[in-house]
Amino acid sequence: MSFSAPSVVLITGIMASGKSTVAQALAERLPKSVHLRGDVFRRMIVNGRIDMTPGLEDEAFEQLRLRYRLAATAASLYAAAGFTVVYQDVIIGPVLEEVAKQLRQGCPLYVVVLCPSPDVVALREKSRDKKGYGAWTPAELDQGLREATPRIGLWLDTSDLSVEETVDAILQRTNEARV
Repeated sequence: MSFSAPSVVLITGIMASGKSTVAQALAERLPKSVHLRGDVFRRMIVNGRIDMTPGLEDEAFEQLRLRYRLAATAASLYAAAGFTVVYQDVIIGPVLEEVAKQLRQGCPLYVVVLCPSPDVVALREKSRDKKGYGAWTPAELDQGLREATPRIGLWLDTSDLSVEETVDAILQRTNEARV
């Protein structure tokens, strides 16, 4: 099975869980698709950006919500033009339902949560150029993902899966991902 077009496929998980790689590979397998990287909206802020850190400053959380709204708007516009949008970002905790509600406007929504073990995430983090951890550890973010994030969509433990196996699993289980 595959995703109905147009639609939005949200791929989320903690940093270094494989979101970017899986989203790109999935988008490459779809006939008319877009890979929307949510982090691009954070990087666009030249001055005044406040990154998320433990303690969740109000301004940092508001900037995070702005990033999600901008990405949802872009996803909606691409979907309205007939594309299947594979949108990837770190969206964990109760805000996942808020973002899902924004994304459900006007087209089908599928949510995929990548949740490899914290040990696998730590190994992946060591082997990549981009470093996302510092304020939190993979174990702390994983705990937040598993304990505070609503159980919507398809949750995949990708600890032992290759990128291609992960994409195959997503395509085979689209019904479970639909929200």
